[in-house]
Amino acid sequence: MSVRSDGTADALAGLRDGAAEVVRRLREAGFSSYWVGGCVRDIEMGRPPHDYDIVTGARPEQVAAMFPAALTVGAQFGVVIVPLDAYRYEVATFRSEGPYLDGRRPSHVEFVDAESDVRRRDFTINGLLHDPLDGRTIDLVGGRDDIAAGRVRTIGDSAQRFSEDHLRMLRAVRLAAELGFEIEADTFRAIRAHAAAITGVSAERIRDELMRLLVSAGRGEGVRRLQESGLLAAVLPEVEAMVGVEQPVEFHPEGDVFVHTVLALERLRGPHPLLALATLLHDVGKPLTQTRTDRIRFNEHDEVGAVRAEEICRRLRLSAAETDRVTSLVREHLRVKDLPKMRPAKAARFLLRPDAPDHLELHRADCLASHGHLDVYEWAVAARDALRAAHPRSAPLLTGDDLIALGYVPGPLFKEMLETVGDAQLEGTIRSPEEARAFVRARFPLRQG
Repeated sequence: MSVRSDGTADALAGLRDGAAEVVRRLREAGFSSYWVGGCVRDIEMGRPPHDYDIVTGARPEQVAAMFPAALTVGAQFGVVIVPLDAYRYEVATFRSEGPYLDGRRPSHVEFVDAESDVRRRDFTINGLLHDPLDGRTIDLVGGRDDIAAGRVRTIGDSAQRFSEDHLRMLRAVRLAAELGFEIEADTFRAIRAHAAAITGVSAERIRDELMRLLVSAGRGEGVRRLQESGLLAAVLPEVEAMVGVEQPVEFHPEGDVFVHTVLALERLRGPHPLLALATLLHDVGKPLTQTRTDRIRFNEHDEVGAVRAEEICRRLRLSAAETDRVTSLVREHLRVKDLPKMRPAKAARFLLRPDAPDHLELHRADCLASHGHLDVYEWAVAARDALRAAHPRSAPLLTGDDLIALGYVPGPLFKEMLETVGDAQLEGTIRSPEEARAFVRARFPLRQG
């Protein structure tokens, strides 16, 4: 895979020209060479590729000899990284692969011809070859027909393809979600039959596929396919547990918790991966907290859900900062509805937080996936706009260091003190560091002796 461009027209053209130049040099040296994979699929669909994979009959050592700056980190699998201008291109020797003993990597590779290389790949839509020098696409596996039909289908026997790399099952669902395609019936049956094997794939690889699926245009349908195939139960059993969990119809006419969650995902507008994951998990505490008294209730499902979300994030190997961001959205996803009833300073502090746009967008999607009322959302957006205009990048009047300089001992009270000062600043009660210091001394007198 090449280093992706920044998406501008000039960058995309430079990326393409470099990929064509690599092919041209290999051809001039007497080696067959083509583009392969997603870039060819994009060309066939009329979309500009954002990265290029190159295959060739040249052996890794021959590729490295032609490009002195080449990196041979994957040479044992026939892969060499070729830097050219501002980009790097993955150049792979045509190969077939021995048995997959770990559900991810072949036990060995053998260098073969172009057709044999194509036939060991995952899906027909990724098995096309393209000659950038004459503009010809070579289809040995029916990939063009599947693109025209909007179909994801394995090359050859589906069970064998999935046994070679279990992640391909999840990738099939992700590709269908990204492209708006269907999954061919035999391929989907094979996914259902082997879904449990996905647990043998590393958490990092599962995470990366999930994140791409959750920000795709077809993310809602993608999650439904995960559930129908059995992959959701294997990868995110906590989300699978939402299926069939009833909700009070007066607040959730749309259906159970899983139905609501998928609808909320679909209502998001261009989400980043962490917001999409938080939306998927925002009601993950409901299956654990459902009670039936005067009506169905989910008391403290936000707190319970945050604990569960943190566990999931750690299992998926998200960073500490990413985990905190997701769990904060889950824990506080009910706060926006209460903003109009809060003290003005408390509401302002929330709305001026850096993560406020994510909280507002999750609230908007949550409402649209249930009762459909956006009055609180619209109020909050207007209030935030007004606050930002009135307090453009206003720095805090006091910091923790300032409190220490005043003689206070660091401890749990510091947070309350700083928040109280911040509230007074937002309300206009204090306007300078001097007034802030006097305010603190009056509200939090130092103990003597």
